[in-house]
Amino acid sequence: MEFKVKDMDISTGKILVAILNHKDAKRLDLNSGDRILIQDHKKEGVTCILDISQSKKAVPEGKIGLFEEVLKKLRVKHNDKVKVTFTGKPESVSHIREKLFKKELSYEQIYSIIYDITHDRLTDIEKTYFVAAGFENGWSINEIVNMTKAMVETGQKLKFSKVSLDKHCIGGIPNNRTTMIVIPIVAAAGCTIPKTSSRAITSPAGTADTMECLAKVELSEKKIKEVVRKTGGCMVHGGSMNLAPADDKIIDVEHPLSIDATGQLIASVMAKKYSVTANHVLIDIPIGKTAKVTTTKEAKHLKRLFQIVGKKLGMNVKVVITNGNQPIGNGVGPLLESQDVLAVLRNDPLAPQDLREKSIEMAAILLNQSGKYSLRKARKVVLEIIDSGRALKKMRQIIKIQGKVKRPKLGSFRHPLKSGKSGKVIEINNEHISKIAHLAGAPDDKGAGMFLNKKVGHKAKKKELLYTIYAISKPKLNLAVEFAKKHNAYTIK
Repeated sequence: MEFKVKDMDISTGKILVAILNHKDAKRLDLNSGDRILIQDHKKEGVTCILDISQSKKAVPEGKIGLFEEVLKKLRVKHNDKVKVTFTGKPESVSHIREKLFKKELSYEQIYSIIYDITHDRLTDIEKTYFVAAGFENGWSINEIVNMTKAMVETGQKLKFSKVSLDKHCIGGIPNNRTTMIVIPIVAAAGCTIPKTSSRAITSPAGTADTMECLAKVELSEKKIKEVVRKTGGCMVHGGSMNLAPADDKIIDVEHPLSIDATGQLIASVMAKKYSVTANHVLIDIPIGKTAKVTTTKEAKHLKRLFQIVGKKLGMNVKVVITNGNQPIGNGVGPLLESQDVLAVLRNDPLAPQDLREKSIEMAAILLNQSGKYSLRKARKVVLEIIDSGRALKKMRQIIKIQGKVKRPKLGSFRHPLKSGKSGKVIEINNEHISKIAHLAGAPDDKGAGMFLNKKVGHKAKKKELLYTIYAISKPKLNLAVEFAKKHNAYTIK
């Protein structure tokens, strides 16, 4: 049946939506949530999710309301004619249902789901059930490998002529911005290390969020290759050039649920590495009472999975289990974390030494993985690169070629939190620190977050400053302060 297009002048931001008048929908025996195929006169079509209008003012009979994403894909405009037919739910929905019933899915079934997620053919509810099914029932090794491959095959790939290195931290620890120090060190040592990363899921900032305070991270494939060719490294948002695009769409679902299922976590990480043809990959798994991974048993299980999946994908994967009992560095939030990174790179005596030491160790392990140096020699090389200023010079070069940006301002609304008694800091709650920074506005508000003045082992006098909260608005600051007063992030005895 043919309809005239009505431009709704609305964007969903992701899924493809079309609206029919309730009388037309009844005539076609269509219901809200059904899939319909919309074709232009060239027989080119897109599958959309149907909404129904009860008002002829919104969408009159004989017309079909199209959102901006659909108009763009079909290249049609207001009052153009299109053909509408019922298509039924995608086959992938039945595979999601099978996973809910604990069935192991084949590559073809997983590919079908990932393809439909990539092409916005699933509703938010269907994607949520997919994430929940994996979280509840887990994923086998074969499913994780197949999901990784499907994520890569449904997006673009970046190939580099040289052997390339990569690193990733699974997260859960505020700050811990080692990647932004490791990349310029390794690149300065003559290795190729293109770093693509996702936006933060559960933390107050990710590598992409933090690097965005210094340089552009939304780059084209051509630009990324130029940066890597000229500098040896880059730090960009993987979603900007369609690398494993389903990953970011799955993250969009995980974010409000605050979950990060093991199988999807591994597929997410490995897909990003596989899509840039990384040969040697270092994975950092922090372990701590309030980290994402809380037990040695769980960390060793994750380590084994990463290594098995890496081997099946033809990558040399090394996994290190690190101390995640407290934040690494002083700043929490994109801008404050970027300041920590630059302080370490310029050998500032006030730079957080825990961040410096961990970054040095990570860089040395990567150089050793490259096969160029023994681990002992690699440590000496790394120290020479950072102490001589070569790492800072390389960072400035990467920033310049990626595209230097105007530095965001630190939040002007601030609140100091002081110790209620004298004693020693024996514990810092990572979850509470992350929550406070989130409520203050991080990572969306680049200048929001926290600056930590005390770390575990430090002595604190009564009424001495423990940390300061920063926000760009009074309401957000109030939310963060209210939570901070109810939930003690510091244990002092």
